[in-house]
Amino acid sequence: MLQLLVGANFPFMANRRFAYMLSGALILATTAWLVVNGGPKLSVDFTGGILLQIRLNPVPQADQVRNALEAAGLHGVELQQMTGENRDEMMLRLKSQEGGGDAFQHIQQAIQTSIPGTEVELRRNETVGPKVGSELREKAIWAILGSLGGILLYVGFRYEFKYAVGAVVALFHDVFITLGALCFTGREVSLTVVAALLTIAGFSINDTIVVFDRIRERSKALRSEKHSRVMDIAINETLSRTVITSATVFLAALALFIWGGDVLHDFSFAMLVGVGFGTYSSVYVASALALDIWIRLDRRKGISAE
Repeated sequence: MLQLLVGANFPFMANRRFAYMLSGALILATTAWLVVNGGPKLSVDFTGGILLQIRLNPVPQADQVRNALEAAGLHGVELQQMTGENRDEMMLRLKSQEGGGDAFQHIQQAIQTSIPGTEVELRRNETVGPKVGSELREKAIWAILGSLGGILLYVGFRYEFKYAVGAVVALFHDVFITLGALCFTGREVSLTVVAALLTIAGFSINDTIVVFDRIRERSKALRSEKHSRVMDIAINETLSRTVITSATVFLAALALFIWGGDVLHDFSFAMLVGVGFGTYSSVYVASALALDIWIRLDRRKGISAE
């Protein structure tokens, strides 16, 4: 397959309008979801509270457990039944004040009272205070914005304006769409997910810089060619490298997703989505926007070049 990519001549830039529509639709869908739901679903890392993971034997229906907690006065507990090998486990998220003292004991008693004969085993217990959660949320936001701002300054200094705009828009595109994928699949945004988003930003800009380097080289050597043709040549020349790098990272993330356990599940899911869109955005967001800005700047100078 890689031999087929060597010497490839795909007309990437001719299809950039369709890519704009796809990206625009995904961004609008994510924005609509965030507006309707008041933002992403935050984990106890950011909101403060208690996260419990319990194992049940025999396994009751999720509605039975929810009704048992409601009957015991534990209102508003978010409950999620695990899947796969851990389908006998449930994740419960509740505010610190719910249940008083030992939350697990209250939950265990509530379940065993309403569903006699059920064994309840504690598998995971995390507690975060509301003040700490608020501070972590603020630091996470600044970490993401700071990294994107630093990348903007670097690319703007290292390359021309048209490249800097394309690179930064591509970064926002990748992070935002990955966030949308997390929201639509009902996953929580935790510190681990923030780490994944920052990793995605790093991967995306690395791939974009490689493509931009080749575009800049080809634009100097192929001055007589149209801008879109220069872009296509540069992207095709880096295509085999892009496929190898992206496939390697994707397979590593896929292995974590399948065998990494629940702790790494959301991280690996975010990486899978981010790597896919990071590769896509290097061509159809960063490079495509750079091309359109390049054409617009030339038209202002009275130069007609597509």
